[in-house]
Amino acid sequence: MNTLTRRRVRLALMTVGFTGLFLAVNAVPGAATPASLDFVSLRLGHGTLSHGSLTVKPGLQVVVAKNTVQAGASSGWHSHPGGAIVVIEVGQITTYQVVRNGDEEEGNKEGNKEGSKAGSFRCVITTYTAGHAFVESPGDPIIAVNNGTSQTISYATFPGVPVDPVTGNTLQRTDQPKPNPDPCPF
Repeated sequence: MNTLTRRRVRLALMTVGFTGLFLAVNAVPGAATPASLDFVSLRLGHGTLSHGSLTVKPGLQVVVAKNTVQAGASSGWHSHPGGAIVVIEVGQITTYQVVRNGDEEEGNKEGNKEGSKAGSFRCVITTYTAGHAFVESPGDPIIAVNNGTSQTISYATFPGVPVDPVTGNTLQRTDQPKPNPDPCPF
């Protein structure tokens, strides 16, 4: 056998060997154990997160809630002790948040920016539609309003939720007074 023939045979054997190895390695996921028929997972919603992050502290509760908001309804001013991750499944929701001028705020910056002075406040207004997700930072007052013409459905996950030691209820929401000053149009 000449050198050229030996190289071709060696190349063919290596190709067959690597192909077999590739197939064997990729067959392993096919051997994974599927869930039993009684284990059912239903996706409630999904959305693209445009910005934000939350720190989750071990030992606290995580609460998931479905929110149904009729056209024109609002959440009232509120905050979340551990923050929130919200996914809009159907409809739209507009959030209003008062921030001090000069503070960095993620999201779409609209609203009252005219005549901004140091120490003054402005309203950050952001509208989220179906397929979007957003983060509410822990302790930051916000109001959410359905300015649309149809019902909005969203799913919210509240990480780091304390539990009332007396009632055992989870405390994922804290009602807040209307900000003063309030530059928001709502």
